[in-house]
Amino acid sequence: MSDLEEFQAKTKNWLEENCPKSMRKPMRNEFDACWGGRYCEFSSEDQKLWLQRMGAKGWTAPEWPKEYGGGGLNKEQAKILKTELAKIKARPALLSFGVWMLGPALLKFGSEEQKKQFLPPIVRGEIRWCQGYSEPGAGSDLASLQTKCDDKGDHYLINGQKIWTSYADQSDWIFCLVRTNREAKKHLGISFILFDMASQGVSTKPITLISGKSPFCETFFDDVKVPKQQLVGTLDRGWDIAKYLLTHEREMIGGSSDGSMGGRGIGEIAVSALGANENGELVDSALRSKIATAELDGWAFLLTMERSKDEAKAGHGIGARSSMLKYYGTELNKRRFELLMASKGLSALEWEGEASNDGQLPRQWLRTKGNSIEGGTSEVQLNIISKRILGLPDPKVN
Repeated sequence: MSDLEEFQAKTKNWLEENCPKSMRKPMRNEFDACWGGRYCEFSSEDQKLWLQRMGAKGWTAPEWPKEYGGGGLNKEQAKILKTELAKIKARPALLSFGVWMLGPALLKFGSEEQKKQFLPPIVRGEIRWCQGYSEPGAGSDLASLQTKCDDKGDHYLINGQKIWTSYADQSDWIFCLVRTNREAKKHLGISFILFDMASQGVSTKPITLISGKSPFCETFFDDVKVPKQQLVGTLDRGWDIAKYLLTHEREMIGGSSDGSMGGRGIGEIAVSALGANENGELVDSALRSKIATAELDGWAFLLTMERSKDEAKAGHGIGARSSMLKYYGTELNKRRFELLMASKGLSALEWEGEASNDGQLPRQWLRTKGNSIEGGTSEVQLNIISKRILGLPDPKVN
C-alpha cells in the first residue's frame, strides 16, 4: 500500500467514526451552516461535535501548518480528504472568512506572534471574522478609503465607516483597511489592522437587500483604540496585503455555489417539477439543453479551479486569474439560479410559507445578483482580465 493509499484508508476510517450521521445530509438552509465564534448558536449537539472534532484534527484548514493549528496536509492528501468528505456527503464543519481570507494573509504577512495568537482559534472556529474594506465613497475604487487611523503613541485611534461588511453584527473580530498616512498617494498610506468588534466605539447597522434578508452591515468606528501589535505587516503598506487577500476572496466567491439546493441538482429539481418523458429525460427539451450546458460549464469551471489551486501551491501564484475565476463563477451561479427559477415555474415565486421553506429559492435567486458586485464588480473583473491577463491596452488611454 502506498503512502497516499494508507492515508486514504485512515481518513475514511476516521470520518466514519467521527462524522455524526446528521452531519452527512445536505444543509437545508443558512441556519444549518456553522460559522463558529463566541456568539455561535449551534443547531444541534452533533454540529458542535463535528466542529470540535474537525478543528482538533486541523482539518477545517487542512493545508495550514500544524504549528498554527492546521492539518499539515500536502495537496494530494488535501484532495483525498475533500473526496472522502464528499463521498459521505459531509457538511462543512466550519464556514469562515478567517480560513478563506485572513488566514492565508497572516501566513504570508503576519508576525510569528500574530500567527500563533490568531490562526489556531480560527481553525477551531473560536473567532468569527468580518472584513472591513468597502466604504460609502470607496467601493470599486477601494484605494480611496478614508477611515482614519492615528498614531497615539502606545495605541492607534480609528475613526470612520465601512459598508457591506458581511456578518459584522455577528462577528468577533474584523480585519480592516485604514488610512495611516493622509499625505501619501492613495494606494500608499493604507495599513492592514485587526481588532475586536466588542471594542468601545464599534457599532453596526444591518442593511436589507432585495431578497428581504442580508448578511451585510454598515459599520462605524468612533475613537476605537487598537493595540499597535495588531497592525499586520508594514505601516502604510497594507495595500500589498489587501491585494493578496482579494485574490483569495474572489476565488472563494467564484466557487461558493454549485447550483444545488438541499443536495439536489438543477436537473433533478426540474424533473420533479415538470416531469420526465418515456426515456426518463426532462420533458422540456429546451430547458434540458440549457441545464446540460450549465452543468458542463460547471464541470469545466471546477477543473479550472483545481488547476489554478495546484499552480498556486506549486509557487506560481494566482494573481489576476482570481478575477477570471470570480467573474465566471458568479455569472455561472446567476445562470444556475435562473434555470432553477424557470424549472419551478410560478411556484418559484412563493415568498413565504412552509412549502417553499420561506421562499428559499427566490431569495437565493435575488441574492445571486449581489455575487457579481461583492468582491469587485463583474465590470471591474473584466477590466483586470483585459489588462493583466490578455494584455489589451487601457481603453481610457487614447
